[in-house]
Amino acid sequence: MKLRVGLKQSLVCMVAASTLATPLLAEAQKRFPSRLDRLPPGILAEEDQSRAVLPADVPLRRVNEAGMKLTQVSEGWFAKLYDDAAGYCTIGYGHLIKKARCDGSELPEFLRGITKPHGAEILAKDMSLAEISVMLEVVPQLADNQYAAIVDFVFNVGGQNFRTSTLLKRLNESRFDDVPAQLGRWTRANGKVFPGLVTRRKAESELFAGRSGSRQLPSQDDDMTPIDVRSGEKAKP
Repeated sequence: MKLRVGLKQSLVCMVAASTLATPLLAEAQKRFPSRLDRLPPGILAEEDQSRAVLPADVPLRRVNEAGMKLTQVSEGWFAKLYDDAAGYCTIGYGHLIKKARCDGSELPEFLRGITKPHGAEILAKDMSLAEISVMLEVVPQLADNQYAAIVDFVFNVGGQNFRTSTLLKRLNESRFDDVPAQLGRWTRANGKVFPGLVTRRKAESELFAGRSGSRQLPSQDDDMTPIDVRSGEKAKP
């Protein structure tokens, strides 16, 4: 008898919780809009264990002002919490708060919204992950604008995708003329061309090569198959 009563009470609690959850979910969806045109930064969406770490005696090379501006423009600015295209709770310049939808349990500083100066501070910290990846993976010395362009790319697609890319291979062969064409391959997300990625790759190419700099035609020996930023590429040896 006691077992039946306990089971009945559990069922009642489950139904009550479900009934309560429905309006709460609806309220959260109204309070925190979905922005299907915003992708999560690949470097932030990666698992922590896949992120590179600099040796203790190596100072971090920060991107220049042009690079920071490129990333800010590419990520877009949102002072309030929103859910990105992956359903991740995000704020500011693409700052990933959690790999789940916003639900009101976020820190008060985020629930209130943030200022642009605060957002810029958060972005600088987030970008350090991409800066470290570029410093460790790219062998030739890059000029400031070249470095900034590649950091923005890695911030967007992630360190692991960068490590297995033909782009990195061309950089380490000092074939800088081939870099813009390789950047231009990464314009798809979830199998479709993403307009924001097309614009971003063009901006990175221009920053890397200069508006009237190196050619953007691919070398004859390069595979120019389009690449999805979510799944990446397995570079050929």
